[in-house]
Amino acid sequence: MDSSNSTTNLRGVGVIAGAAILSLVFLLGVPGNIFIVWSVLARTRRRSVTTLLILNLAFADGFLMLLTPFFVVYLVQQSWIFSLALCKVLFYLCCTNMYASIFLITLMSLHRLVAIVWPKRVAAVSDPRALTRVLVGLWALALGLSVPVLVFRTTISLSGNNTTSFVCNCNHTQPQYVVMQYGMETVLGFLLPYSVIIGSYVCILRRIRKTRFRRRIRSEKLILVIIVTFGLFWLPYHIVNMMQVAAALHPEGSTKEGLKKISTSLRVLTSTVAFVSSCINPILYTFAGKSFIRREGLAFMARLFEATAHYSTKIRQSNQNSREKDTDEGGSLKDKDSDSITTPHTSCIIKVVPQKKGK
Repeated sequence: MDSSNSTTNLRGVGVIAGAAILSLVFLLGVPGNIFIVWSVLARTRRRSVTTLLILNLAFADGFLMLLTPFFVVYLVQQSWIFSLALCKVLFYLCCTNMYASIFLITLMSLHRLVAIVWPKRVAAVSDPRALTRVLVGLWALALGLSVPVLVFRTTISLSGNNTTSFVCNCNHTQPQYVVMQYGMETVLGFLLPYSVIIGSYVCILRRIRKTRFRRRIRSEKLILVIIVTFGLFWLPYHIVNMMQVAAALHPEGSTKEGLKKISTSLRVLTSTVAFVSSCINPILYTFAGKSFIRREGLAFMARLFEATAHYSTKIRQSNQNSREKDTDEGGSLKDKDSDSITTPHTSCIIKVVPQKKGK
């Protein structure tokens, strides 16, 4: 078998595998995220901050899953058969989902940090109006940071073997545009928020170890799994981003061409893997809430979210009780010290009685 035939066969296998993965993502992600939205809106009796953030995350992921068929067709046809407007808008929405997802997970982590480490301030960050403003600002920021996709994404024609195909790709006229777009995606959409998330959970775990409520908390475990899986699925995509940035900054030569070739060949694979992260959360919630399934039926996920809020309250109460006990103990010691200081003075008071004059 010659090399051209083997290359064609490998490409065909890759296309079939990618299309199969995206089709599975669509079949799992759309109903799964719709079920989460329905559970929160229709079955959850008490909507905590974490529940509302999960609702926004499910909405973002579910909407992205609805766009999956376009990318399946793109893979199978090996050519962009849709319009330039769809090329820009679809990838713009994908980028918005990336930013919104990591920002929502960061907000989850920061809220847990305040609730557990500074429980007296949790009311300030749980106000519905304040939360609504934060969420509106988050979505506006995600939409704004994704604008470079609208600017640089375009359709490019490729000719070969007497056929012409089109790709929907970014066309940067200057190297600094490559650095700006992909550097911004990786720094603002991954490295910076993930550093905040890791720092938050280090503080949370340190605080939990000091409290009397030391058993493993289901809600903390669930959110930690969401964070880890998101990072694993998106890390390859951002590695490719950094390879493209390195290629743009590197002087002309074999190294530059090699980085371009590798990043171009891996871009489709890493983007497909990143898509999987949007369908994985419903599966994680199902495993986490399996103890509720027999008892609650279709409402099991709503009970899981309510249990998340309940466990968070128990941690806060444990924190407050431990602090109040420390304060009481400190106050009683202070009272004892003050008693030991004032008592000698009171016992040393001498009553002077004037003597009567004799006759």
